[in-house]
Amino acid sequence: MHDVLPDESPRWQALEAVVAQTMLQYGYSEIRMPLVESTDLFCRSIGEVTDIVEKEMYTFDDRNGDKLTLRPEGTASCVRAGIQHGLLHNQVQRLWYNGPMFRHERPQKGRYRQFHQFGVEVYGIDTPDIDAELILIGARLWQRLGLKDIRLEINTLGSSAAREQYKTVLVDYLQAHREQLDNDSLRRLNTNPLRILDSKNPQMKALLVQAPALNDYLDTESSDQFALLQSYLDNTGIAYTINQRLVRGLDYYGKTVFEWVTDQLGAQGTVCAGGRYDGLVQQLGGKQTPAIGFALGVERLLALLEQVQSDVVQRTADCFLIPLGADSIAAALLLAENLREQCDGLKIVMHCGGGSVKSKMKKADKSGAVVALILGEQELADRTVTVKFLRQHAPQICLKQSDISRHIDEWLQTE
Repeated sequence: MHDVLPDESPRWQALEAVVAQTMLQYGYSEIRMPLVESTDLFCRSIGEVTDIVEKEMYTFDDRNGDKLTLRPEGTASCVRAGIQHGLLHNQVQRLWYNGPMFRHERPQKGRYRQFHQFGVEVYGIDTPDIDAELILIGARLWQRLGLKDIRLEINTLGSSAAREQYKTVLVDYLQAHREQLDNDSLRRLNTNPLRILDSKNPQMKALLVQAPALNDYLDTESSDQFALLQSYLDNTGIAYTINQRLVRGLDYYGKTVFEWVTDQLGAQGTVCAGGRYDGLVQQLGGKQTPAIGFALGVERLLALLEQVQSDVVQRTADCFLIPLGADSIAAALLLAENLREQCDGLKIVMHCGGGSVKSKMKKADKSGAVVALILGEQELADRTVTVKFLRQHAPQICLKQSDISRHIDEWLQTE
C-alpha cells in the first residue's frame, strides 16, 4: 500500500475531474459504498474457489464475531446496495463509483494491495446497445486524457448453459494434455477452467491455441447479441479485435466481455475490463435483473498518463502573496481573503513563516503561480501591491489593492 503525496495528488484530482464530468454527460449517477462488507457477499458473488477469495481478501472477525472483508472489488457492493435500497427491480440504473479496493497480491508496476478503481454499472437493460455505450465511454475517456495506444478486445462468454457445455469439452481436452499444464492451471482445472485460457504462461501458448473454442458452443441469443454489438461499434468507428481467449476472472460474468489493453505497462497491460453479469443480482438475493459494467485501475491509468501527458500536473497557486515585514502580515491575510471573495475559484497562497525575500520568491516560483503579489512597508502605507510576473517577461508593476481583482483573469489568460 502506498501514500499519494502532495506533488502527486493534482494528477489524481485532474483524472477524477475528467471521469466525473464524462459520467455526468452520459447521464450516470454516483454511488458511494462502504469499504467493509460481509465476507459472505464476496464468497457468493466472486466464487469461493477463485484466487481472490482463497488467497487475496483481507478478512477479519469484528467484536461481534461477524466475519468482514475489505472490499476487493466494487460490483458486489454495488449490487448489494441496489438490492438493499430497492434500486434495481423493474428499474434502469446507470451508476458509477470511485474508490479504494484491497487485495493481498504480489505488488508490481501499477498494482498495489490497496488500489483504486473507477467503476460503472448499468442495471435493467439487456440489449447490446448499452454494451456499446459502455465501450464508447471508455473511448471517450482515452480521447479526453490524450491516450492513443489503448486497444479494445471483445468476446462473448455465451449463456451459462453454453458455458457449462463448453467447460466439459475444455476440461476433457486439458486433461488429455495434463502434463503440459502449470500449477495454476492444474488448480483451476476442476474449479474455474475458463481462467486457464487467460494464462500468461508462454509455455502453454501452443496448447491453448489448439484448445476448443467457446464460440463453437454459443447459444443463438448470445451470438446474435454479439453480432449486434459489433455492428454498433463498426458504425461508431470504434476499432476492436475479437479475442476468443478473453475471459473474466470472476464467476458471475456471461455474454459480452471486453478489455482495453496497452503494451506500455509491461505484463499487466489491462487498463479497463468489463462485461455482462445478468445473473448476479438474483444470485445475491434480488430479482432477475440484467446488468453490465466495467472497472478501470486508477494507478495504472495514472502510470500511463505520466508517459504521455506531463501537463496533467496543475499549479498549486494562481497568485502567491508575499508579506515583507511583520507589520504587513495582518494586511496580507485580509487582502488574500478579499481576493478569494472577489475572484471565485482563485487559488491564492500566502507565504507564512518568515524567511528571506530570496527564499520567499523561490517558493512563489515553485508554486507555479502566474504572479507574486508583494506587500511591503511602502505598499502598506500606499494601500498598493507590487506585482511581479513569474511566467512571462514583463516589468513588475504597482497597483492599488482595490484594482487587483480586475486584472486577475488577464494575468491567468496570458500565462
